[in-house]
Amino acid sequence: MIRSLAFASVVAVTTGNAIAGDAYTAAIEKVRAARIDALKAPDGWLSLVGLDWLQPGANRIGSAADNDIVLKAGPAHLGVVTLDDGGAVTIELAPGSGALVDGREVQRATLVDDGSTGGKPTEVRFGSARFFVIARDGKKALRVKDDNAATRMHFAGLDYFTVDPTWRVEARWVPFDPPHELEIGSVLGTIDKEKVPGKAVFTRDGHTFELYPIQEEPDSLFFVFADRTSGKETYGAARFLDTPLAKDGKLVLDFNEARNPPCAFTPYATCPLAPPENRLDVRVTAGEKKYAGGHD
Repeated sequence: MIRSLAFASVVAVTTGNAIAGDAYTAAIEKVRAARIDALKAPDGWLSLVGLDWLQPGANRIGSAADNDIVLKAGPAHLGVVTLDDGGAVTIELAPGSGALVDGREVQRATLVDDGSTGGKPTEVRFGSARFFVIARDGKKALRVKDDNAATRMHFAGLDYFTVDPTWRVEARWVPFDPPHELEIGSVLGTIDKEKVPGKAVFTRDGHTFELYPIQEEPDSLFFVFADRTSGKETYGAARFLDTPLAKDGKLVLDFNEARNPPCAFTPYATCPLAPPENRLDVRVTAGEKKYAGGHD
């Protein structure tokens, strides 16, 4: 799965007076400001400039057109990345490439991917750009980032619905024992089977709705949902929402914190799609709107 920034949630303001309303809006604005900072960071999603799938065997990489994988930045011939029959990935750097592997000057190295146990993927940096290996559905690719990416340098900002406290919904939490299995597709056309620990049940305008989360972190739940604004006011594939864990059978869904997936900003992300179970038959007029600088 993929998440666009670390989990952060607004602490509820429940006194119901004007000051509480102002405090709640200020708290939401703080979360939104942190999101923009994360997107614009050198390692944020706006820095993505490439997603290049590795073929078995040797893959010549560099910015010159005669490479198997043509990078948008860096030397003409960076080196050769080899994917062996067992799935291991190594790199042999070209003489004078100037690239560093996890900050070290080496000629050859093994590249650990993002699905490996026990740590971060190996980073190959060259000038303002760098890449690492990702593993998706049995395949491996180079995810390339550049501090000077046009998407980062020309970020168009974020647009939101007006903060609406009525979209901070207290849902009933129905736990599943054992967890249910949910199929979630991705923009790559793959389908992942995810464990769902329960469902959130809430009412809006006299109608009852359900949302199914997955749990990627021990202290939070992650929802991928769509609604009747999707593809119109909001991004078509899905929006994301994190919540704290349920307490006393209740779960707070604050749709004012709903956000776009990375795919709204770059074609080089591998985002999940909202499963049918999480496509709400209601207009969720809260949270992040469609990105003005988005791509087709």
